[in-house]
Amino acid sequence: MWSSYFVCVCKIQMYILLCISILTYGGNVEQMSGETQTGNMSAQRLKALRSLMASQPTPLAAYIIPTADAHNSEYIAAADARRAWLSGFTGSAGTALVSSRALMWTDGRYYTQFARQTDAAVWTLMRQSLPDTPTMDKWITANLKKGSVVGVDPRTISREEWTPLQASLAQAKIKLVAVQKNLVDEARSVMGEKLPPRPCNEVVPLPVEYTGKPAGQKIKELREKMIEKKAEALVITALDEVAYTLNLRGSDIEYNPVFFSYLLITQAKVVLFWANGHLPPTVVDHLKGEGAEVEGRAYDEILNYLIEQAKNLSRTGDGDHSIWLSSDASEAVHRAASGEGVIEKPLNLISEVSPVALAKLVKNEVELEGFRKCHIKDGVAVVRFLRWLHEQISAGNNVTEIQAADKLLEFRKEEKDFMGPSFETIPGAGENGAIIHYSPSREGEQRVIKPDDVFLLDSGGQYKDGTTDITRTRYMGAPDKIPGPFKAAFTRVLRGQAALGSALFPKGVKGNVLDSLARRPLWEVGMDYAHGTGHGVGHCLNVHEGPAGVSWRPYPHDPGLAPGQVLSNEPGYYKVGEYGIRHEDLVEIVAITKDSDHPKAANLLDDYDGRGVLGFSTLTMVPHHRICIAVDLLDDFELAYINGYHQRVLRTLEPVLQQRGLVEDLDWLKAECAPITRE
Repeated sequence: MWSSYFVCVCKIQMYILLCISILTYGGNVEQMSGETQTGNMSAQRLKALRSLMASQPTPLAAYIIPTADAHNSEYIAAADARRAWLSGFTGSAGTALVSSRALMWTDGRYYTQFARQTDAAVWTLMRQSLPDTPTMDKWITANLKKGSVVGVDPRTISREEWTPLQASLAQAKIKLVAVQKNLVDEARSVMGEKLPPRPCNEVVPLPVEYTGKPAGQKIKELREKMIEKKAEALVITALDEVAYTLNLRGSDIEYNPVFFSYLLITQAKVVLFWANGHLPPTVVDHLKGEGAEVEGRAYDEILNYLIEQAKNLSRTGDGDHSIWLSSDASEAVHRAASGEGVIEKPLNLISEVSPVALAKLVKNEVELEGFRKCHIKDGVAVVRFLRWLHEQISAGNNVTEIQAADKLLEFRKEEKDFMGPSFETIPGAGENGAIIHYSPSREGEQRVIKPDDVFLLDSGGQYKDGTTDITRTRYMGAPDKIPGPFKAAFTRVLRGQAALGSALFPKGVKGNVLDSLARRPLWEVGMDYAHGTGHGVGHCLNVHEGPAGVSWRPYPHDPGLAPGQVLSNEPGYYKVGEYGIRHEDLVEIVAITKDSDHPKAANLLDDYDGRGVLGFSTLTMVPHHRICIAVDLLDDFELAYINGYHQRVLRTLEPVLQQRGLVEDLDWLKAECAPITRE
């Protein structure tokens, strides 16, 4: 009764708030809910949320809003962009905490973006990359009273995040509770805004000629692992893992070829929770053709289905059954899978890194060959674009950042099996290049790329045979106009990329061990960058893929580096307000022997006592801007490494450009790849 009363009062307050807002904005509700939010609107939304927090059966002292959706996705659909709606901050990483204050924890990639998109009078940035910034649990225990209650939607937080947070708060006599209805969604509804619909786009097969392994074989291997684990069922919740297992692709999340779904595998059946549960004939035929019989269920049935499964299993045998699922799966899925709160003795949960995540991390030979081929196509597109851009700027034509991104997309669309960008292109001119994940708006005044600009271009493509991610930094003016400090920084970043790209290391070593190799040339002069050096990349899947990478902060569940993994190599340097520098290649991890085609192979004396020697083979095929390289800062090995890479780019792309009659592009490429000498 009292709960209903508080909700009613809260809704009345929110409708009054809405009326005031409409008067303030002249009735333009669309303006109020647009992407560009004023501090006033953010404050109103926070007020709506706090009213709902106070109306809970046990009032909440704080409410947590993670970035992630119910699948712990890094990039999300508009339906799940709750943190962005509340704060205005659109970065792909960040966790908001609303109490009497509004705080946002995010990393160094987004500090500048956060400052631009939010109102400092309303939101406080918690710089989680800095050692003196308290973690969220430390801040809560230091600032909330004993007996306080903190809430979060259990669908948006993983079990791996929930468990330590709950334990930490409990020590301070603070309770973490699961709030079944998302309060940001509720606030949005109360303010009169319609929630964005959840996408449910077409799902298409990705044939075995691209994947290298049929879906039936993947399911068979997972069932064998389930027997080893003594698991009754395997619950797959990550969208890219479902897509990988079934060799299906979708478009529910922009730039990520995935679809909203869950997958349940037992020894008796496979159930796909998708849309309304009706699988299209093309999907059914594809799965049957690859030896997979799959039952369709509605997407929203997953939690109830898991609960019923837990009930049924608890009545059979001795009741000692185990369910296997990823520790990255949501707290809500964990509770449903175990039957917590429903059956007297919850089922055992094997909550650890997903076997699908580990399987797709190491690419098979068909996937690797696809990566090599798509990088040749992508190299052609990027080379053609760079020639075009330099010609336009040199001719005095105005080209905006948006126009540059659109032109690059035109070139990529000409390549075979291109499906779309792998993320939103980052075309940072001048000062915008210092915003690590910069995103220009198509509305309002447009930034023109000027002849004296440093231009940072980070882009990628999704192809049926692989995924690309490349960053190149260009100076748009004459060589004699290049600022000396920029040229030195450009070269130091390139030296770091070469150091990592040419490194040899033992099989199984963790990526964080290698991170400082790329930073050393910058560290020598007190410079650094506030992001990791490398991330995993999916095969025609998410451009950011775990659980391996190269970063100063170890990747959770990193199994160690192994042949067949594909990573990025992307050190950088960012002069806020002036320019950004990033050199990014994708690299394939390969086994190295004394006879390998590797610049350091001939010097090998041993193989790390039998562990095996690994190195990188660069997949990306686009030259660096040679006029920006300060040769006097390079040692002989570094100079030979860069020249060797450029000659490989030319050897690889020249036949393609010749065959297609792209003579001007080839001439430009030859000039860019000409040997760099100390003279």
